[in-house]
Amino acid sequence: MSSREELRSRLLGIDGRGYGAYKSIAGSYTFGYYTLFIDHVQSDPFAPPSRLRVRVEQRLAGFPPELYSTTPRRIALEDFLVRQFGQAISRYSRGHRGTGKSGLITVAHCGQEILERTGAVVNKQYVEVRFNLGMPARGRTIAAREAMCIFFEEIPAIVNNSLFYKTLDASALKKQVELVEDQKFLRASLDERGLVAFVANGSILPRESGVSDRPLTRGRVIPFQSPPELEVSFELPNRGTVTGMGIPRGITLIVGGGYHGKSTLLRALERGVYNHIPGDGRELVITVGDAVKIRAEDGRSVEKVDISPFINNLPHGQDTRSFSTENASGSTSQAANIVEALEAGTRLLLLDEDTSATNFMIRDGRMQELVAKEHEPITPFIDRVRQLYEHLGVSTVLVVGGSGDYFAVADRVIMMQNYIPMDVTRRAREIAFRHRDERRVEAVGTFNRITYRIPLPVSFTLEERARVKARGTDEIIYGHMDIDMQNVEQLVDPAQLRAIAEIIRYAAKNYIDGKRTLREVVLAVMEDIDKEGLDVVSPFKGQHPGDYARPRVQEIAAAINRYRRLKVCQLL
Repeated sequence: MSSREELRSRLLGIDGRGYGAYKSIAGSYTFGYYTLFIDHVQSDPFAPPSRLRVRVEQRLAGFPPELYSTTPRRIALEDFLVRQFGQAISRYSRGHRGTGKSGLITVAHCGQEILERTGAVVNKQYVEVRFNLGMPARGRTIAAREAMCIFFEEIPAIVNNSLFYKTLDASALKKQVELVEDQKFLRASLDERGLVAFVANGSILPRESGVSDRPLTRGRVIPFQSPPELEVSFELPNRGTVTGMGIPRGITLIVGGGYHGKSTLLRALERGVYNHIPGDGRELVITVGDAVKIRAEDGRSVEKVDISPFINNLPHGQDTRSFSTENASGSTSQAANIVEALEAGTRLLLLDEDTSATNFMIRDGRMQELVAKEHEPITPFIDRVRQLYEHLGVSTVLVVGGSGDYFAVADRVIMMQNYIPMDVTRRAREIAFRHRDERRVEAVGTFNRITYRIPLPVSFTLEERARVKARGTDEIIYGHMDIDMQNVEQLVDPAQLRAIAEIIRYAAKNYIDGKRTLREVVLAVMEDIDKEGLDVVSPFKGQHPGDYARPRVQEIAAAINRYRRLKVCQLL
């Protein structure tokens, strides 16, 4: 390890030289109360920025052990520190100066969710934050004086104001740590209460705008209030008693007029698989952690998925027990999405009529009369949804605006009116009874088994130096193939997609062996992450691993399923 003065000397020695000379400053440097690691130096001012770390020994950082004594508490603390480091960058960094990314100090961007990240590490020995820096240049000439300003003025100020307990808002930190612990407890308590989701009274579900995930604060904001019939209470470890709407297992419909809050409630339930920061409004909107949003996805590829419970007798005799296509229709894609979600492991499907294939969801009595069943290959979801629950234990929450036929299969019906939920189950059942003879159930046989698939190693062979990267939350590039993720709606952070890209490469190297099922492969990777952290999937060992956030099993499986070179064999 070198001294800070050695770093100063090296910078002065390369001032005015070509940009490549920055490589000479890679290494570790002691700044007295913290250590600076320059792990990777970019090759060009326009290249991806340099990767750095700062580490403060815990005896100096001074964080009380109870703030990181359990995994949920540690993740909450690490998230808090990344946010504090980012705020300190805004206050103390002069920002862009020079060409390309010169002078820009950046850290993982955190949204409304609290995710396990590679951006910070907290343990008994030290506190560490990983960040990026654009080494300053004029053209492609090193601007060492600007670099010294960053290393000897800006970064020390950022560290001083973000990584020492005594300089932080202890009350806000404790609030976040205790909130995450309460959220974890509440999610774990759903099963024993026979619930799949919970929405606390007073929650603010509407968002600021279509491009902002922050809570709506202007105009008429209506706090959530549970219908009396569905109201339940929990005793949380820190917050005490919390009361709200419990959604039981089974089939739940969310109905109501347009713009009355149906889809807003469903979107809150979609995001309820994650923990949220204090003040988000959805802090205590909690959904079982494996819930999956299902939609139609025209054009996606499908590889040997058994969609026969929903689709059979296709023209030209195509086998739907092992269905493959490069260009799925709305109905076949939605069927595949459901079966793949079951294969990955889920207890709850979330659907919105607006993003579903109409012919997949329902065939009403008039259409049944006109088009005979022997000429219709689709068994609509309405005729399988109860079997999914009764035989496989998979519940459904479905937003319905135009298909009252679903009243007949629902366990409960919640009507949203001016963003206020009402239990209208009894009335819906009365209506269903009056119209009971208008359509026939079309399901043949039962839906009581899942066909698992084994990914084959040949699918994931990469050429030397092939790219593995992500773009936003919409796309993964694996070798020369793009994986379209724009319709996987529960991804919330680009860092999750970056992690998935590396997880696929890691899984291909370590676990995709032609013997393990897709679910077994993903669970094996997640077990490694549980033991060693997200750093384990990074190609950069022992240094800044890159900016990753932990994805769920469901989104990892979704990415692999959308990989157009995927080859599998079914486990029969």
